[in-house]
Amino acid sequence: MSNILKGKVALVTGGSRGLGAAAAEALADQGADVAISYVASAEKAEAVVEKLRAKGVRALAIKSDQADMAAAKPLVDKAIAYFGKLDILVNNAAIAVQGKTVDDPDLDTVNLDRQWQINVMGAVATTRAAAPVLSDGGRIIFIGSLLGTHVPFGGAADYAGTKAAIVGYAKGVARDLGGRNITVNVIQPGVMPTDMSAEVLGDGVPDALMNLHTIRRIATLEEVSALICHLAGPHGGYMTGSVIDVAGGLAI
Repeated sequence: MSNILKGKVALVTGGSRGLGAAAAEALADQGADVAISYVASAEKAEAVVEKLRAKGVRALAIKSDQADMAAAKPLVDKAIAYFGKLDILVNNAAIAVQGKTVDDPDLDTVNLDRQWQINVMGAVATTRAAAPVLSDGGRIIFIGSLLGTHVPFGGAADYAGTKAAIVGYAKGVARDLGGRNITVNVIQPGVMPTDMSAEVLGDGVPDALMNLHTIRRIATLEEVSALICHLAGPHGGYMTGSVIDVAGGLAI
């Protein structure tokens, strides 16, 4: 455990499972106090909070539905009311609806539209709520996807579109907040061992997809979380507007 982020307060959206939970733990390992948001399982969220507190930091779970843009300001307000400030925002919460091409007559447009609402408008709302109150010198980190800039298979047009939208938005926010020394970056993982990936791919990664990786394995949550911590820390202070792939060379 390091104290490189001691005294900092982070908010990780979607922090009750998967990469969000791993990122929250990694930030706590660096000394940051951490709030996580969750939408469904209070039990899972509280289990993450207990792990964080066991590391000697303050932690809080806040129920908040990112599909509802009006929920963003109360989320940020609750975090600041508890911790007194906000230094780091990790826009992680998202869903994945993939598997059918845009000309499929059974295309699930209802859930595809919900995906746009959560992945794009929800992240936009959270960023808008956090930006005015984020500490000068703070950090905003968007969790995108390699599919935001490179689409190696079909059936992912809408998901890829949501992540591409985040890239453009993050670059604009970086320009807007640079005068306050707030950095804004996008991390683009490839496949990770998460429930969301399993929902899309099923059991294991198909050989055809794995063969596209230069390093023939998927990312670990720890590898992606380490990059989050780097961007959140003092050595990330001159990186902004960047889009960084953590995808084993899948985009080469």
